[in-house]
Amino acid sequence: MKNAKYVFAAGLLAFSLFFAFEKSIVRAVSSRSSAPSKNIDLLESVIRHIRNDYIEEKDPVPTMNGSFQGLVNSLDSTSSYLNKESTARYLGQKEGRFKEPGIGLFKVYGSFPEVIGIVENSPAEKSGLQIGDYITEINGASTPTMSLTEANLYVRDTEETPLNLKILREDKTLEIKVGRALLFADPIKYSAQDGTSGILKIVRLAPPCVSEIKTKVWPTLKKHKEPLVIDLRNCQDGTFEEAQQFINLFLRAENIGYLQKKQETKETLSALQEPALAQLPLIVWINQATIGPAEAVAAVLREFKRAKIIGLSTPGLAASHEFFLLKDGTSVILTSGIFCLNSGDKIWGRGADPDIKLEMKNQGLDAFLKKTQSLLTTP
Repeated sequence: MKNAKYVFAAGLLAFSLFFAFEKSIVRAVSSRSSAPSKNIDLLESVIRHIRNDYIEEKDPVPTMNGSFQGLVNSLDSTSSYLNKESTARYLGQKEGRFKEPGIGLFKVYGSFPEVIGIVENSPAEKSGLQIGDYITEINGASTPTMSLTEANLYVRDTEETPLNLKILREDKTLEIKVGRALLFADPIKYSAQDGTSGILKIVRLAPPCVSEIKTKVWPTLKKHKEPLVIDLRNCQDGTFEEAQQFINLFLRAENIGYLQKKQETKETLSALQEPALAQLPLIVWINQATIGPAEAVAAVLREFKRAKIIGLSTPGLAASHEFFLLKDGTSVILTSGIFCLNSGDKIWGRGADPDIKLEMKNQGLDAFLKKTQSLLTTP
């Protein structure tokens, strides 16, 4: 029975290794290399030595989750190995609306998640969390080995139960209790703003984002000629399919960019329909917590000279992913393609840059409105 556990552990890690090497975009490893089989042989040797030669009788199987976690999470900031609990959270949050504190996070493997965005009037803002805070624990769980996906899964929930966070702020360690709330029931929010066609807040670039814009906002926007403000701050969730359709509201092009996949293959993204709002001037707001497809939207609108961008540079995590549910209830999320502009410039690792930059310490709503107003009044 015990030998079966060892075989299962080695097999499962081999399975994870297979996907990590075959699906990852990391070019350092080739599918023709013998490195994967050598690594699996080494793994089997380590397990055998633990079983036969360690001073105590030790079962290495419980440590496998940590091995899988380190293997996958260290690939890049968006790849992740999820244990059973995290996988259940991931699947549950995909199906329903979740409660959240209102923070945007950035993380690299082995470091603490950093707060890079805070939603106005959110529980996070009311609790005193600040941009630049590092989260060392989430409800008692240490964060350095977590992936960015895991950290987000644990700060969000389907319930409004508060979070107990341990924070590193400069040279101080603080313990802060932060509430959760349903901050945005819909993927978009539209509000009037003097001197503009309004502010279109994009919460999630996922269905039914574009269809709601067409049914709820377009009838109002087609009456205006003033610039429309597209607020992409703290927009971290979405798909490239929805991003394509969103961009197509404002411009038409056969190639708005592409996803560079393994072995230099490219998946071209297009905006082929007649744009409903082709003549409407655009101003786009971004911050450090504008992540994923939202980064691509800002960069494309800027490259096609359809928008002026205000804010801070984004983190450069615009990529597509594949989700693999494993037989034991755990899962793997792997980066499968990185977004590049039509010009060939990569957003991955670089981010989208603003035309008008804000200071890190001054990026609240008033600062964005002030910069927007100055742009509107500039001849």
